[in-house]
Amino acid sequence: MKRLLIVAHAPSPNTRRLRDAAKHGASHSDIDSVEVTVKAPLEAGPDDVLSCDAILLGTTENLGYMSGALKDFFDRSYYPVLEEKQGLPCALYVRAGHDGTGTRRAVESIVTGLRWRWVQEPLILRGEWQDGFVDRVEELGLYLAAGLEAGVL
Repeated sequence: MKRLLIVAHAPSPNTRRLRDAAKHGASHSDIDSVEVTVKAPLEAGPDDVLSCDAILLGTTENLGYMSGALKDFFDRSYYPVLEEKQGLPCALYVRAGHDGTGTRRAVESIVTGLRWRWVQEPLILRGEWQDGFVDRVEELGLYLAAGLEAGVL
């Protein structure tokens, strides 16, 4: 059984919809051999990363940066996982009220330092809320879990 960890900051009803969509997509009925764990960044830690086979990160754009909660997750997890999880398949979605560029760069910088491997371009959900954001995050979760199950990640 492969393990997909979703670490998503979800402080509002809409960001909770995104987190739930990621889980729903990753838990698709056609995917049998992937266990999905969803945690808030303040609840997730190095042990969760060490026990997963891929990670999906979700954050809001806060003042042109990732959420403080996701930054805290990275601060607590960085060195304990640095050597053991190089090459970890990862993906990201950002709920950006503006352009998401600073948030994306900040996460990419940390992921580069961890030597994790992007399996998809970061998904930036820009501007005013659109219900279509939910579908896009659900697809991201589905593709990540399907790729993990198929062994292509």
